[in-house]
Amino acid sequence: MTQLYDILDKLKDKLRSNPNVFSVTFGDISEVDLNKTTIFPLSHLTITNVTFERSIINFNIALLCLDVVDYNKSNYKADNVSTDDIFNGNNNLQDIYNTQLQVVNDIVQSVRRGSLFDSKIQLVGEPVATPFKDRYENELAGWGIEINMSMINDISIC
Repeated sequence: MTQLYDILDKLKDKLRSNPNVFSVTFGDISEVDLNKTTIFPLSHLTITNVTFERSIINFNIALLCLDVVDYNKSNYKADNVSTDDIFNGNNNLQDIYNTQLQVVNDIVQSVRRGSLFDSKIQLVGEPVATPFKDRYENELAGWGIEINMSMINDISIC
């Protein structure tokens, strides 16, 4: 029985192949050294639960895709016009939301009809991604999503 290894390895490989992901981690997010800015953008996987049906194992996996919010410290003024932008702000928050949503979408679509689907991993239900900001030690932003996936349970009952 290697389903856990299989599903985590396939997700890790898919995430690492994305140009908007620098590091992939697993386990308790509080054990990841989030003060190191060299690990971002980061995708983090956690298994929240597993359910068993007759010949199927369902994995509920939480995925966080996050990056460090970078503030432009200089308020450059040309002709007495401030670069402060009320909508965009003086940070990369919208860029983070955009790139990390692409990472989440890539995983969901891969399970729905791509390489993970071809690996006999099936999407169960419709996942919902939720944006966040300021959750952890540094100012981080991104998306959190719980994805329910199923695989064949190949354990023998003999």
